[in-house]
Amino acid sequence: MTTDRSDDGTTSHNRALVIGASGGIGAALCAALSERGYDVTGLSRTADGIDFAEPASVTSRLEALSGPFGMILVASGLLAPEGARPEKSLAEIDVSRMAEVMTANAIGPALVLRHAPRLLPRNGRSVVGVLTARVGSIGDNRLGGWYSYRASKAAANQIVHTAAIEIARTHPGALVVALHPGTVATEFTRDYPAHRKVAPAEAAGNLLGVLDGLEPQQTGQFFDWAGKPVPW
Repeated sequence: MTTDRSDDGTTSHNRALVIGASGGIGAALCAALSERGYDVTGLSRTADGIDFAEPASVTSRLEALSGPFGMILVASGLLAPEGARPEKSLAEIDVSRMAEVMTANAIGPALVLRHAPRLLPRNGRSVVGVLTARVGSIGDNRLGGWYSYRASKAAANQIVHTAAIEIARTHPGALVVALHPGTVATEFTRDYPAHRKVAPAEAAGNLLGVLDGLEPQQTGQFFDWAGKPVPW
């Protein structure tokens, strides 16, 4: 099997790219991958100016990277705009707030996935994981509410599934999946009611464990932190 190498001679198998590296889960994923021996490139809005509302910023940062990366993880996300909360009713829907959530959670990952074919190795196994959320599942929605967040994560799931089909045509060893990390104790979920929140390090370990156990033929699917399929 041929092993793709980057410009500096490192192999794709030990190179990882994490988008959203300054967030709670993103930082934990960077740390966990480093402990595994990966050469990690972490990018974020805070440190690197990647702003999904400004597509040119995504393009410039990602075009500056040289692949291949054996793993690409998109760990960014937005529950609600600053000063707002997820909508509890139709009456709370606001166009500008909904657009901001959709940009962060669906359009942003799509902008990153545009670059995946160039950044992934053509040969051997590779992984692209996009963190979405169980509440983006239409089949699992029994409580209602949270219109923007639910819709944005459902859109992200569709984008991941569609990208997986396209990427498989040129990268047969690539695994492209949506991931539900569970409720993680970060600033993102500070006001989120939950019976149990896991630490970011535990969540990162769970997600990497799930990815370890998946095969390329499972590309395009949606899994939770325990490796169980989530209904669309």
